[in-house]
Order: sequence, then C-alpha cells, then structure tokens
Amino acid sequence: MSQSRPQLGLIGFGAFGRLTAKHLSPWFDILAHDPAASDGEGRARLTTLEEAAACPMVVLAVPVGVLAETVAAIAPHVTPGALILDVGSVKVKPAKVMLDGLPEGVDIVGTHPLFGPQSGKDGIAGLRIAVCPVRGDKAAWRVAAFCRKALGLKVFVVTPEDHDREAATVQGLTHLIAKVLLAMEPLPTRMTTTSFERVMQGVDMVRHDSAAVFRAIEHDNPFAAEVRRRFFDLAEQARAELDD
Repeated sequence: MSQSRPQLGLIGFGAFGRLTAKHLSPWFDILAHDPAASDGEGRARLTTLEEAAACPMVVLAVPVGVLAETVAAIAPHVTPGALILDVGSVKVKPAKVMLDGLPEGVDIVGTHPLFGPQSGKDGIAGLRIAVCPVRGDKAAWRVAAFCRKALGLKVFVVTPEDHDREAATVQGLTHLIAKVLLAMEPLPTRMTTTSFERVMQGVDMVRHDSAAVFRAIEHDNPFAAEVRRRFFDLAEQARAELDD
C-alpha cells in the first residue's frame, strides 16, 4: 500500500469492519486486526493487534460486549496524540470504557453510523451518523467534518447520553418489534399492503444482525428498559381494550 496516505488501524474485521474499510480505504491505508479474518478483501492489510493499535487513528469495530477487553489490549500500544473511535450501537457505556481504559494523551470520539451492511449496501451517502465528543472536542468536530464532506453523511453531534436516550426508542423498538415478527414467520407474502411491506422491509434490514447487536441495543443502553416498559404497558392496555 502507498505510504502517502495516513494509516488507520481497524480492530475488528467482521461485517461492519469490512463496510468501514470499504468506505475509508480511498483516504487511508487500513491496517486491520481480527483473528477470525483471513483476507483483507483488497481494502485492508491484515496485521497484528500491536501494529494496528499504534496507528495515528484507530477504529474499534467490535461488539460492545468485548469493548472493555479490546481497550485493555490496545491501551499499551496506542501512540500519544492518537485518535480512537468506536462504532457501537450505544454510546454511554463505550464512552466510559474508553475514558477509563485509554491513556490520557489520546483523543476519543464515539460514533454510531445509523446504518449497517444491509441498509448501506447501495451506498452510504445521505445516511446518518451520530458523533459524540468524549475526550477532545476539536477531534470530534474533525470527525464530523470528514463524515459530512468526504462520506456525504448527515451528521449529528450529540452527547453520549442524548444519543442513547433517542436510540432507546429508535433502535430499541425497531429491534424488539422485528424480533417478535421474525418469531411469527412464516408471514403472508401474497395479499399484502404497502404498510405491511414497509414494516417487513424494516425487519429485513435487521434480520441478520447478531445476537450481540440486539443485546447491546436492549441491555447496554441505560434508557432502553424504560422504553420497553412503556411499550409493553401500552400493548397490554390495547389488549385489555380489545378484550373488553
């Protein structure tokens, strides 16, 4: 790879890591680490954890459930002044994990691309991303500007708390309803309405998300339990009205 571009360490080369590499490879030489990966797909060079963690920018594309151990593993190898980002579905917990586990001399930005391999398969321009300053406000605004200008994303700069408060409804209810509908399959496909088809389009966008993604959205978001409680209470109220 050319050395004229900055290096970016990518920890995790699963489905979202590969999507990340696809869209960042025009601007960065990507050094990816993932013990389960066998091929960089022409967009990244697979390397050791130590080398990937020592890049001036490091993206943590790992499940929220293993973020703490990942941070502990890279902490001895990150360089002073580096920028560390995560791409998890929740932000309060990852922000605390990174603040507690990374050296003082690195900038930290939480990001949540509000799309995935399925919803971004036809391109990501015009899609949304949340950018959360954690340590180093200027770094967060640089990330936001890059996402807007280079990637064409619609950027929301918010606190981790504000992100999780909204995501508890936006993602929490989407994944909860999708989980129930998937359990009810097979569902009708012949005489359907446009509204039903759009509901199923939403289900299909999260159909192949891992159990770890569902757990992060429902269990690692501090506001999700209250949203679920209200949803179930209102559903029970509707059932009672129908029973009457």
